[in-house]
Amino acid sequence: MSAAIDSIIADVRQFNRFYTKTIGVLGEGMLGCGYSLSEVRVLYEIANGENVMAADLVRNLGMDFGYVSRILALFEKRGFLKRQRSESDARKSLLTLTTKGRKAFEALNQQARDEVAKLLEPLPSHQQLQLQSNLRQVQSLLDPVTRSTTVKLRTHRAGDMGWIIQRHGAVYEKEYGFNAEFEALVAEICAKFLRELDATKERCWIAELGDAPVGTIMLVRGSDGVAKLRLLLVEDSARGLGVGRMLVQACIDFAREAGYKGITLWTQSNLLAARKLYQSAGFKLEHSEPHVSFGQSLVAETWTLSLT
Repeated sequence: MSAAIDSIIADVRQFNRFYTKTIGVLGEGMLGCGYSLSEVRVLYEIANGENVMAADLVRNLGMDFGYVSRILALFEKRGFLKRQRSESDARKSLLTLTTKGRKAFEALNQQARDEVAKLLEPLPSHQQLQLQSNLRQVQSLLDPVTRSTTVKLRTHRAGDMGWIIQRHGAVYEKEYGFNAEFEALVAEICAKFLRELDATKERCWIAELGDAPVGTIMLVRGSDGVAKLRLLLVEDSARGLGVGRMLVQACIDFAREAGYKGITLWTQSNLLAARKLYQSAGFKLEHSEPHVSFGQSLVAETWTLSLT
């Protein structure tokens, strides 16, 4: 086993110890209310599932059947649970919460939300977004259900601009050494997009892998009937899956529908993967100029695509 793998294993184990300790702290409030974490998980699965049976709980939660049965018996005794014979198999029962059970779940669910909110409260908003992105990425990498190569595109929604700013700042600092000047530029672009958005002529897309955002791009108004392509980003974990190509093509298709006669973009000569994408989509390099920005000596490039 290589030293690199040993290091990764050690970090995963360290994270497990930290996370289980943190979850234990969060669970103390529920335990104080007379419910174990296992009981809360069972209650959650029933409240949020459809046609839930005891066997589903055993499979989904990885719990012993006898233990699940005891929890269900306790819920019935407290008036939280009712059973209904399955129409497809009379030997099996469907589990649903009573009104009393639903109220108990809603109270516990709100308490859990409050506990997590308290955990997040000391973090500034950009670090909360970073944590959210990292947690989604961990799940997408390790969960066989979410670990899918199917990429979906959607338009932006509330909160996405914060993610776009944070990920551009982090990725470009790590990969190209760009300083905070670049993150500030991205923030200005996002703020202008939200303030002046014309939905008939402008759009922002988010690429998702499972439930995790892994890429983004914008198309905004330029001058003389030419649109601007901006803020292309693909996370390292999603590269090689065609995410960048999908995002660029989404821009081109929308620009045609919106009646633009062309698209222009501004990039840097050292962004080799992005340049390759633009070239393969039909963009032509029109102009290049050296400059010093973002703490680096760079060569700026202007690329254009004719749609007429």
